[in-house]
Amino acid sequence: MSCEKRIDRAISKGTTLLLGKFSRYAVFSDCHRGCGNMSDNFLRNQHLYFAALEHYYAEGFYYLELGDGEELWENRCLKRIQDSHSNVYQMFACLKRKNRFCKIYGNHDMELRKELPESIRLKNQAGGRDVCMIHGHQADFFNSVCWRISRFLVRYVWKPLEQFGVNDPTSAARNYRKVHKYEKHMVEAAEKKNVYLVAGHSHRPHLVEHELYVNTGSCVHPWGITVIEIENMKLSLVKWFMGTKKDGTLFVQREVLEGDIPIE
Repeated sequence: MSCEKRIDRAISKGTTLLLGKFSRYAVFSDCHRGCGNMSDNFLRNQHLYFAALEHYYAEGFYYLELGDGEELWENRCLKRIQDSHSNVYQMFACLKRKNRFCKIYGNHDMELRKELPESIRLKNQAGGRDVCMIHGHQADFFNSVCWRISRFLVRYVWKPLEQFGVNDPTSAARNYRKVHKYEKHMVEAAEKKNVYLVAGHSHRPHLVEHELYVNTGSCVHPWGITVIEIENMKLSLVKWFMGTKKDGTLFVQREVLEGDIPIE
């Protein structure tokens, strides 16, 4: 199956939510929550993530997660991940009770594909373009069609080597040639279907006016986390990171990197 067909299939097998002038969505991806050990890349940003999560909960945002929420290639047990980050899953439970929570699966949590949708479509009530959301591995042959081989390599080869500073060359997040190829596929798919196509997978945040391809980035950047906010029928790319006050104290800071781009 071609890349184009994989993306088309993913979009057609999703959950539909409404998008209107009062809609508020916070879109996360690639949290890679682990078991709290030294290979858990989520650990370094867990406080930033939870601060952002509390903010969006208090402000009435609907939480969307576009895959790779759980790191199930390096870890076999979902329960251990949930126990290690119990505060996050307690907040998820609160969001679910208010019907403000939806997540899809990616390649690193492919094991959840029987219980999670493959995509989310925000149906534009104003008559403009819909906003379609997928994880993005569908545009990456090795991490979609050959995901079991990729999981084996990550689990038994790259995970041990990562502790010595060796990066996984098959990862779209760490291989710039793969990133550019991936983004080209996503741009072409968005333009052909005439929808906003929001994804993660590459860990490279992207939001440019008049472009239909959007990327949330990830929650495992060394400098913080990135989120796509949808509010007042506009898109914004937001960064959460640790700021410093003049007295030397640290605080969680929110900064708009690109903002107020109308959904047309």
